[in-house]
Amino acid sequence: MPPTDPPPDPALARFERHIQACNNIASPAHLLRFRIGEAQVGWVGGDLARALAFYPRDFHFDHQGVALAGRLRAPGARSHALAEVAKGLAGRGHLALRGELFDIRATPEGPVLAQLDRGAMPAFGAISQGVHVNGFVRRAEGLHLWVGFRSRHKSVAPGQIDNVVAGGIPAGLSAAETLVKEAAEEASIPPEVAARAQPVGRVSYVMATPEGLRRDVLHCHDLELPDGLVPRPHDEEVERFELWPAQRLLAEVRDRDQVKFNVNLVLIDFFLRHGLIDAAAPGAEFLRAGLDQVA
Repeated sequence: MPPTDPPPDPALARFERHIQACNNIASPAHLLRFRIGEAQVGWVGGDLARALAFYPRDFHFDHQGVALAGRLRAPGARSHALAEVAKGLAGRGHLALRGELFDIRATPEGPVLAQLDRGAMPAFGAISQGVHVNGFVRRAEGLHLWVGFRSRHKSVAPGQIDNVVAGGIPAGLSAAETLVKEAAEEASIPPEVAARAQPVGRVSYVMATPEGLRRDVLHCHDLELPDGLVPRPHDEEVERFELWPAQRLLAEVRDRDQVKFNVNLVLIDFFLRHGLIDAAAPGAEFLRAGLDQVA
């Protein structure tokens, strides 16, 4: 008989469900491509496309989809036009503004083509980028990780478990600069400590939500913290921090749903890299491949 692959480890399916939840759309083909210049930067749904038709000076429709008007050639002019349109769309209930600008790029590493309010990024299906930090401590009894419990007043994942530091990358800042800023603001981690965080790769996903299409790229970092350093909430983003054995956090991700949806992916990546999930187990290669879906 011909050799067959070993059956996948059933425990891995419990982790796979989080990847599937974050990638809940088989194809964006039912959406319209959104372009800036010749570059496709996003996808828009039918309702938003119909709303954009009321802004013919700024948006043009053709057989390829919808594009920002060609006369808007400089990033500043594009950003101004998008800001005015986003304000109008928010007033009609198409999106909710958050008062924080994000860079629009065609690819995660590409040049900045414009800026748009963070709350409007999913409506336009544009790539959003963020940083996530696995804050860990080495102890005699094994690896431990600091986790944050999100404020119960947050609009997204209230009260759920988060990384010790996490945040979106605002317009004009790098991942490294955002990390240091968020570490101080969220967890009172000194800049000289936060700067030791090591970039270890990224996770990404494409997720259909009521707000639109989330195409999120999360730049992952590992930060080994001294045993005596205790993160403390500095703003209202996090209620408290707790230091958990890595195996307890692994069981939380595997068996329950109290970890913020995208943080599950960051932690699965950590577990694979640190051997807490056997990367050689049958099916583990599919787990790894599923963690990065944005081109």
